[in-house]
Amino acid sequence: MLKANRNIVHFDLDTFFVSVERLQNPALQGKPVIIGGMSDRGVVASCSYEARRFGVSSAMPMKMARMMCRDAVFIRGDMELYSRYSHLVTDIIAEKAPLYEKASIDEHYLDVTGMDRFFGLQKWTHELRTAIMKNTGLPISSGLSVNKTVSKIATGEAKPNGELQVPEDHVKPFLAPLSIRKIPGIGEKTYPLLRSMGVATIDTLSRIPMEMMERVMGKNGIILWERANGIDTTPVRQYSESKSVSTETTFEQDTIDIIRMKEILVKMVEKIAYELREHQKLTACVTVKIRYSNFDTHTIQQQVPYTAFDHVLIPIVKELFDKLYQRRMLIRLIGVRFSKLVPGSQQIDLFEDSLEMINLYQAMDRIRMKYGRKIVRRGVAFTNGEVAK
Repeated sequence: MLKANRNIVHFDLDTFFVSVERLQNPALQGKPVIIGGMSDRGVVASCSYEARRFGVSSAMPMKMARMMCRDAVFIRGDMELYSRYSHLVTDIIAEKAPLYEKASIDEHYLDVTGMDRFFGLQKWTHELRTAIMKNTGLPISSGLSVNKTVSKIATGEAKPNGELQVPEDHVKPFLAPLSIRKIPGIGEKTYPLLRSMGVATIDTLSRIPMEMMERVMGKNGIILWERANGIDTTPVRQYSESKSVSTETTFEQDTIDIIRMKEILVKMVEKIAYELREHQKLTACVTVKIRYSNFDTHTIQQQVPYTAFDHVLIPIVKELFDKLYQRRMLIRLIGVRFSKLVPGSQQIDLFEDSLEMINLYQAMDRIRMKYGRKIVRRGVAFTNGEVAK
C-alpha cells in the first residue's frame, strides 16, 4: 500500500554527454557543443545550453544543426565513457539512498519517505547532490516533492545545476502557471491536441473535468489530468543490477560446430535486443553461457556502453564466446543474457549511427510488432540450426 504523503527526490544530470566531454576538455566550457553523428546524415544526440539558444535540439539532423550553429564544437561522442560516469553516479546514490530507481542513464528517483524523522530532507538532498558533484565533477539538478511527477518538474525548474523543494501545500501554486509541456508524458502528439483545446498552462488542464479528458484521450487523459493536479501514485521501483533478459538453447545432440553455434548466438542477440527496444530498455552488461556435455557450466560477462542495437551487441557476444570456449569439448547448451538494464530509447546511440540506421531499426521493429518477431531476420537466420527458445 502506497503512503499518501511521500517524499520523492529526482536527480537529473545536466546536459550529461556535454558535461562529461567538458570534464575531458575544460576548453569546451561556455562554448556551444553538439554531440552526434559526424556526417551530414548523422543525428544530434545531445547539445549544450549554448547550442540550444540557436535552436539546436536532440534528434535533429546534424546537417541542420551545422547550419543553425556554425561555430559549435562538434563531437562524435564516447558511449563507453558516458556509461562509466553514469555507473559512478549510481554507485554514490546507492551508498546513501534507502530506495532508488535508475530511470535512465542520467536520471534517478529516490524515495526518502520517513527519513524526515532523522534528517532534514532538503539538507540531506543538498548534501547528496554536493557529494555527486564533488566526486564526479558533473553538474546535477534535483527536485524534492511529494511524488515522481512533481519532483521531476521541480528538477526541470531548478536547471541548470540547481535544486528546488516543493512542499505538499505548495504543489498546486507551483504547477499552476507552468506550460503543459512541463508535464511528463506530453509530447509531440499530445501537445498540439491540448493546444487545439485551448489548453496552455497546467492550471487550465487541471480544471478540465476528468471525464472529458478520458473521452478525448482515453486512459492517458486520466493520467495527464492527475499529473496536472499534482497526483501521481507511481512507486519508486528499487533498482537492481540483476534485472535482465536472457535466452538459451539446448542442442538435441551435443556439438562442437562453432559456425553453427555462432549463428544461433546471432539469433539470440537479435531476439532479446528486440525485446529491449520493445520495452524501451538499454543494457550495460552482456553475459555468454556455455554448458559442456559433462554438465560443467561456465559464463563470461563484459560491461558495455548502454545500447540495444543488434549490430553493436553481436560482435561482443561472438568475442565473449571465443574467449569462453577454450576446452573444445562437446557443448550441450549456449545462452546469452543482457543485464544492468535501464529505461531509455536508442536516441543515446545517435552519435554511433546514421539516421538511416536508426530508421532501419524502427522500420524492422514496426514490422515485427505487426507480423511477429520472426518475420524480419538477419541473413544468418535462414541457415540451419536451432532457434533460440
